[in-house]
Amino acid sequence: MTSVFVSVQKFYYPFLCSVGIPANLFTFYMICFHKCGMSESAMVYLSCLAIVDTFYLVWVILLDLTLTFWVLQPFWHSHPWCNILGFLQYGSLYSSSWIVVVFTIERYLVLRSTRAKQHFSTAGLTKLVCVGVVLASHLVSVPLGWINVVSTVNFTANGVNVSLPRCHYRDATYSTVIVWITTFLSGGVPIVLVIIFNYLIGCHLSRATKLFTKEERRVMGGRNRGVLRRTLLLLGTVSVAFVVLSLPRFVTYCILRTKYNEEAFDRNDYSIPINVAGDLANMLQNLNSTTNFLLYCVVSRRFRREMVSAITCSSKARQHASVLTYSTMKVSERRAPPSGVVVSVVLTNVKLTN
Repeated sequence: MTSVFVSVQKFYYPFLCSVGIPANLFTFYMICFHKCGMSESAMVYLSCLAIVDTFYLVWVILLDLTLTFWVLQPFWHSHPWCNILGFLQYGSLYSSSWIVVVFTIERYLVLRSTRAKQHFSTAGLTKLVCVGVVLASHLVSVPLGWINVVSTVNFTANGVNVSLPRCHYRDATYSTVIVWITTFLSGGVPIVLVIIFNYLIGCHLSRATKLFTKEERRVMGGRNRGVLRRTLLLLGTVSVAFVVLSLPRFVTYCILRTKYNEEAFDRNDYSIPINVAGDLANMLQNLNSTTNFLLYCVVSRRFRREMVSAITCSSKARQHASVLTYSTMKVSERRAPPSGVVVSVVLTNVKLTN
């Protein structure tokens, strides 16, 4: 059982990196440079989420988990990388979780108030909010740089007893308190807030549906209603994925930190069910940083269409066709031929300009 589960993780995490990092970067490109039918604020939030998820994949999955299973002595088993990597990992984790929370709260406020829509839906303010969330997340992560310590440890590797410096958890009251605070700030509190505000959004939409007829909603909403509907659909999908994939880790971690919080407890013993459950929960949460691209493809027809256009370059072909049609119409309008005279117009040079 142990060897099988270790082998699964050994290939699972490199696979997440090879798929997730390009997918997140491509998502960022699609959202920023193609019209995917989202509001301006949604474009900023989701593009920022793609970037912080990419950093999470690099710090946590590529440099930590992948190297743990493939390299005997990763570089971060030494000073100062042991402390720096912990700071970067939790900074990206906080950023990813709280961007989803802030995006959810912003959508609720926009639905509730017209003034809030005018104030919070601007791209400039949204960018400032995202920068503030990322900076605050890394500032709060500074104390986590001291929860680990480097010391020489004797262990068996490939049947040989070795003595090497290892970065491991500092068994102290400071570390325990900081880790508990982090567990709730990165998992418990965001999960609860996302559930509450998505419920409030659902209640508000339900009341609005009952208050107006379908024709009245169509007249009042117009084109903006379609953008709002697509944005809410994307938000709901991202929120559900966040809760479903993050909640198991929060639960298993709380169990490990209460019932099994003993120095003699072997976290690598997979004959104990809670160890298997804990690592499966970690695998699910790490999957959360790679699934957004797939979620957008599933729920957004506009995103799929723009993605196909970007891959096949069909949008550029359409642009060339529109320029050709416009130029032909323009020449025809300027030189209207006399009645009964056939005039042929030949375009010798069409220049595409931005």
